[in-house]
Amino acid sequence: MDLIIFQKNEITEYHIYKSLAGFEKVKKNKQVLMKLANDEKGHYYFWQKITKKKTLPNWIKVLLYILIARVLGLTFGIKLMEKGEEKAQVKYKSILKKIPNARKILHDEDVHEQKLIGLIEEERLNYVGSIVLGLNDALVELTGALAGLSFGFQNTRIIAFAGLITGVAAGFSMAAAEYLSQSHEHAEFPIKSAFYTGIAYFITVGILILPYLIFSNYILCLLLTLLLAILIILFFNYYVSVAKDLPFKKRFLEMAVISIGVSAVTFGISIFVKKIFGIEM
Repeated sequence: MDLIIFQKNEITEYHIYKSLAGFEKVKKNKQVLMKLANDEKGHYYFWQKITKKKTLPNWIKVLLYILIARVLGLTFGIKLMEKGEEKAQVKYKSILKKIPNARKILHDEDVHEQKLIGLIEEERLNYVGSIVLGLNDALVELTGALAGLSFGFQNTRIIAFAGLITGVAAGFSMAAAEYLSQSHEHAEFPIKSAFYTGIAYFITVGILILPYLIFSNYILCLLLTLLLAILIILFFNYYVSVAKDLPFKKRFLEMAVISIGVSAVTFGISIFVKKIFGIEM
């Protein structure tokens, strides 16, 4: 039964890689994807000789991973798929005694494919540092600012307006700072670094302010903003951990604790300042 599953997985991945190669415009990436596709096809025929059966691909899985790769990036889509095959590799090892020739397939899955995937060039991954800078700064600065503004103004429209102005100004400031930093370090494309930093900042600002544009209760809006901040941190760190093979848990906890901690401190400061100066809105 496992052999049929292996066979089905191989033909499914063949169609995924082949389809992605058809979409790819970068020649080098297209060649890597076709090499991966041909390897999977070879594995399929290996299992077919043993099972003496034909299997159809899992078309739902094919469409799913094509969609993921197109929306979230080629490297992320492929590595996410390969992570899903880790259990299959464990099963491969368990049948090596019965089918010694399967050792080559295991080697391809475990080593050869990872080397090939590492050859794929994707611009957005070259600027992950700039994206992290923009996203992290927006999360820390704006969650803190919104926490302070929430208790200070207690009016969601005013809070949204003030937060938006603060966020836009800070976003341009961060992009300019990244450009200057990369220029001084003689980076190849400092403008692109600044662009990715700014875009990450502006997108984060838009998401965090959204509750204040929908609801009228400022406490509810603040709680939803903090929840959205956690979800952004969760998604982005998972994305980076998969695409760049980095640890997930530590990075997620660091960003989450810093963002929520700054918000709590700012909220406390706003209460203190409001009482000291006797400000009533």
